[in-house]
Amino acid sequence: MSANSNIPDASGGRSRLVGSVDQMSKWPWWLLIAVALGLYIVYLIVTNEQMRNTFWFISGQQPELISSGRILFKGLAITLTVAVSAYVFALFMGLILGLMRTSSNPVLYNIASFYVEIVRGIPMLVLLLYVAFALTPLAVQFINILGIPLTTRMVPGEMRAIFALGLGYAAFEAEVFRAGIQSIEVGQYEAARALGMGYFATMRHIVLPQAFRRVLPALGNDFIAMVKDSSLVAILGVQDLTQLTRLYYSGNFLYMQSLTMLAFVYLIMVVLLTRLVRWMEGRLQRAYQR
Repeated sequence: MSANSNIPDASGGRSRLVGSVDQMSKWPWWLLIAVALGLYIVYLIVTNEQMRNTFWFISGQQPELISSGRILFKGLAITLTVAVSAYVFALFMGLILGLMRTSSNPVLYNIASFYVEIVRGIPMLVLLLYVAFALTPLAVQFINILGIPLTTRMVPGEMRAIFALGLGYAAFEAEVFRAGIQSIEVGQYEAARALGMGYFATMRHIVLPQAFRRVLPALGNDFIAMVKDSSLVAILGVQDLTQLTRLYYSGNFLYMQSLTMLAFVYLIMVVLLTRLVRWMEGRLQRAYQR
C-alpha cells in the first residue's frame, strides 16, 4: 500500500469546492428576493389600511360584497376581458395575414405585406387613439348608410380598445405565423401533394399543426405583452386596473401606494399567465413526442 494512499486528493477537494460555488452562483437568488418582496406586499395589504383600501379599489371589488358571494373584481375582469378578446381577434387576423404572406398570389401577398408594414410602424397608443376616435366614427357612418341606426356613443370603449389592440397585434402575429409556416420542410408539402391533398387540406392537417407547435413560445410571449399593453386602454376611459389607479391617486394623492399596488397586480397576472403558457408548451411537446 502506498504511503500516500490515506492523503486526501487536493485536486478533487478543489473540484468539489468549485462545483459547490458554481451551483450556488446559479441558484435563482433573484426568485427568492422577488418572492420575499411579494410576501411583504401581501403583508402590507393585510395589515396596512391604506394599502388594503388601495388594493380593493384598484381591483374593482367591494370587500363587503364578498360575504354575500358577489365576487366582482371589475378592474381585473375588464383588463383580462380586453386582453383575451383582443388577442383572440389578433390570432384570427394574424393567421389569415400569415397565410397571405406565404401565398404565391402576388395580390394577396402585397395586401398582407402592406398591412403588416404599415401597422407595425405605428405606435400602439397612436393606433388605439386612431381607431377609437377616427375609424369608429367612419364605421358608424357606414353602418348608418346601410340603414342601421347607430351612434358613436353607442360603441363602448371596451369594444374600441379590443378592436384597436387586435388590429395592432395582428401584424405581429402575422409575422409569427409566416415564420412558422415557412419553417416547415418543403418535402412535407411535396408528400402532401403526392397523396392528392389540396392547399387547404395540406395547411390544415400537415403544416399548421406543426407550425403552431413551433411558434407557441412566441405566441405566448405576445399574449403576455398584450396583457401589459392593455393598460393603454385607460386613455379611453375604460375602467381597467390602470384607469382605476388613476382615479384613486387623483383623489387622495397616494401615488406610491397606488402605483406599487398596480405594478404588483400586473406582475402577479403576468407570472401566472407565464406559468400557464409554459405548461401548455410542455403538454404540447409531450403530446407531439408520443
